[in-house]
Amino acid sequence: MEVHYREEGVAEAASSLAGRLVADGVPARLAAGDPTLWDEDAEGETEGGRPFRVPRELLAELDAVSARLLAAVGPGEEGPHVVLIAAGCAALAAEAICDTADVPLTVLDTADPGQVRRALADRPESTVVVAAAGTAEGDACLRLYEELFERAGLAPAGRVVAVADPGTPPAEHARERGYAVVPAGEGALSAAALLPAALAGADVARLLDDAEEVLPLLSRDVGNPGLDLGAALGGAALTGRGKLLLEDRLSPIAGLPDWVEALVAGSTGKQGRGILPVVGADPLAAADELVVGLDTDLGDVRVDGRLGAQFLVWEYATAVAALALGVDPDDRPDAAEQERQAAGLLTLPDLPAGAPVFTDGPVEVYGAVGAKDLRGLFAELLHAVPSDGYLAVTAYLDRLAAFDAPVPVGADFEQMTDAWMMADPATLRALLALRTDRPVTFGWGPRYLYGAGQYHKGGPQNGVFLQITGAVADDVAVPGRSRTLGRLQLAQALGDLEALETRGRPAVRLHLTDRAAGVAHLLAAAQEV
Repeated sequence: MEVHYREEGVAEAASSLAGRLVADGVPARLAAGDPTLWDEDAEGETEGGRPFRVPRELLAELDAVSARLLAAVGPGEEGPHVVLIAAGCAALAAEAICDTADVPLTVLDTADPGQVRRALADRPESTVVVAAAGTAEGDACLRLYEELFERAGLAPAGRVVAVADPGTPPAEHARERGYAVVPAGEGALSAAALLPAALAGADVARLLDDAEEVLPLLSRDVGNPGLDLGAALGGAALTGRGKLLLEDRLSPIAGLPDWVEALVAGSTGKQGRGILPVVGADPLAAADELVVGLDTDLGDVRVDGRLGAQFLVWEYATAVAALALGVDPDDRPDAAEQERQAAGLLTLPDLPAGAPVFTDGPVEVYGAVGAKDLRGLFAELLHAVPSDGYLAVTAYLDRLAAFDAPVPVGADFEQMTDAWMMADPATLRALLALRTDRPVTFGWGPRYLYGAGQYHKGGPQNGVFLQITGAVADDVAVPGRSRTLGRLQLAQALGDLEALETRGRPAVRLHLTDRAAGVAHLLAAAQEV
């Protein structure tokens, strides 16, 4: 595992910060989980101080649980349909593992009715579920799978495993239902990511081997890739380069930038400080950018290494950067507020969606805006971004629906790609990015809330926010709850918006009265700005 500085300014800032950290004995203290790095009066292990380790003892437990689940579904030509119900970094780490290994995994970290319904309909007889989320959407998805199995005469106890810490509500629910329970653990190399990946067919033992190779280096003052990367991130942020562009073109690892984005933004974005990762953007050579290449020379810093080592080094480096910024990497004070806001809204007879300030075709616009149409709105939002700021686009929609878009009969690959892009809300980020010299980010709700959402609310006051919601044509009732998935999804979006607005962050909501037509209308308007 190696970290290379490819730009002199980065090397100088990193060297200066690393020297101070080494003088304070930080590398070894951090590797050992010394909590006094964040709290001088701390005793024992706290959230701000946990040892960096590789949980190899998990392998035997994962093998036993996997054997139990796979025996329940029996052999099949396609193998088991593995469903992970999780949130935040755990879900993104599992996706990165499975995408890199090219094995299928269904991740449910959403309340979108269409996305959940599609997962429920996919080979229920061969489905196994890893329930690793204590969130509202996680509770809803698990209840739906329990109902699905029971109606089909399939015993849920043989098909569901809970990843939860003892004594928590998810663990107690699992115990009452007779599910196997695996302790949650911490980080990307925890059961929440490793168990579904193992069930899907990824080689998690090799992943741990790769992490184990780099682990001894994390205590060193010299030749420590975690310190080298963390000093680059923290040193750049302290010198005004707090926008982290992640470049992974041609990398053999798939999905790592999304996980890094959630990790870094959620760990550093608080107390008005932070590092904002930007995924999928081309560098603009802006003064506040730091470009990090993942197994590629396209960047100011190059980070080489296999996925297991990348996980461990990025977690260590993020802790180093958080320490440099003076924040606790494991504290998420602002991420929880949206959950409280959404829970409060769900107790109301009707969700307070408000009245649109104007309607442009199948798109309703909510917020304090002066524009009269979408084209003018996009121009207004881009103009409102400060010289050191960013525009964040978030969508509470079906993140896989673009691939269901109609494609012309006989279309070639380029035509198919064009059809999918024009049905994908994420394309809006790229279109708006072409029209500004500031970073434009994109996130799917609610998955982004546990990472970038923390930065949006707790980080520097220089963001402008554009939220997209959509009408639900065919809703799904949540068993045992007086709500539907669509109502929960909208409550999460409105709670997110309220949390932004109470902090004085400029935010606008676009509501698609017809989702497919609305996305196409948004993209057409963005092309005209």
